[in-house]
Amino acid sequence: MGILTKLYTLLRGVSHDTGQGVVDKNAITILDQEIRDTSTQLNTSRQELAKLMAQSKLSDQKIQARSQKVAEYTRYIEGALAKGDEDLAREVAGKLAPLETEQQADQSAKTHLDRSIGTLKATIHKAEAQVKGLRVQVDTVKATASVQKAQMAIASRTAGATSGMSNALESLERIKQRQLETSARLEASEELDASSGDGDLNRKLAAAGLLEDSSSADAVLARFRKPAQLSHDVPTIIGTVVQDDQVGVPRTTDTP
Repeated sequence: MGILTKLYTLLRGVSHDTGQGVVDKNAITILDQEIRDTSTQLNTSRQELAKLMAQSKLSDQKIQARSQKVAEYTRYIEGALAKGDEDLAREVAGKLAPLETEQQADQSAKTHLDRSIGTLKATIHKAEAQVKGLRVQVDTVKATASVQKAQMAIASRTAGATSGMSNALESLERIKQRQLETSARLEASEELDASSGDGDLNRKLAAAGLLEDSSSADAVLARFRKPAQLSHDVPTIIGTVVQDDQVGVPRTTDTP
């Protein structure tokens, strides 16, 4: 009997743990539904409140109308007494007495009704504030759950792609190394080409200022200046020879 009791207790414990796990897993869904149920109840409460407020308004109108009738009968009694007509005053008082009784009962009922309306208003207002706060909290929980779900997915992908990332980085490093080797070979090839011809010698002469750069702007202008300089120097030479003749330099003349 003790074993059966323990097995039954174990079954209850397992059922409780299983049920609690299902509840925890679907807590947001359950809370959403509870909020919807509460909102439905609040809507019903608002409708009941509207009915009570309408009833209070009608009761107030009824009390106001009866108050006018009571005031009218009161004037009649005062008038009859002023004239000394006791019988008429008693007759009117017989009609006023039940009106005053009804008036007191309705006034008491309205006071109780208004008190209930105030309490219901406060309760509804408090419940609405609680529902609003719950909705904010649920939205926060949903947002947090979405972020955590995304983080878990990223972590899972990153953990699963660690080896792939390592291989990709190694491939990238090999590509960089091959590019460095290719650049070094190109530079070496250019140096070999320069040393095999006159390139290296020309660079040395140019560095010493002994090699004229025929492709420079100064070299081009120099070529244009040389013919102009020669044409300018020829008259100068002729003029010099003539002047020398005038100062007595002997001429050589041919004799027949």
